[in-house]
Amino acid sequence: MDPAELLRVCVPVFERSSIGYFVTGSIASGVYGEARFTRDIDIVVHLGGADIEVIVACFPESEFYVSPDAVREAINRASQFNVLHPASGLKLDFMVSAMGEFDRSRFARTRTAELAPGLEVRLASPEDVILKKLEYFRAGGSDKHIRDIAGVLRFQGESVDAVYIQRWVERLGLTEQWDLARARTREEDAS
Repeated sequence: MDPAELLRVCVPVFERSSIGYFVTGSIASGVYGEARFTRDIDIVVHLGGADIEVIVACFPESEFYVSPDAVREAINRASQFNVLHPASGLKLDFMVSAMGEFDRSRFARTRTAELAPGLEVRLASPEDVILKKLEYFRAGGSDKHIRDIAGVLRFQGESVDAVYIQRWVERLGLTEQWDLARARTREEDAS
């Protein structure tokens, strides 16, 4: 199973069940910038208690590991749960949204993209991918996030809404990380 096949398992169910979702992380940054290998698929979801059964039913126990208790706890705490596909080593990381102001903005700005023939999914906007990567960089310091941001900036160019990014950079306290990402992009473009 590859990432596209894994998304084919749950995305149609989300669409039929009207579960709000979007794909983000390295999958989204790869669509907008430079692709890189990943074993994880990051999906932001808006779930309620009634959605636990829908989520668990998406992933047959014979092929997947998902804990209904972990799903319930993630919904209650607006946190994260995982679904594992042991045969391939792939993992879906579901981040349950608390639907704060930033997440409402992110959901409103999603875009549809065809990740594989016949597989259309909702993706975080390039700007929101950049902003979350800035948050992840601040939290963990991994250069992969800065590389991903540089790739998105380089490939999206002038189409990136810099005003939107700047507004959220200031509100989220990401000025230092944003300055570093832009400097890195300029350095790479100059070499």
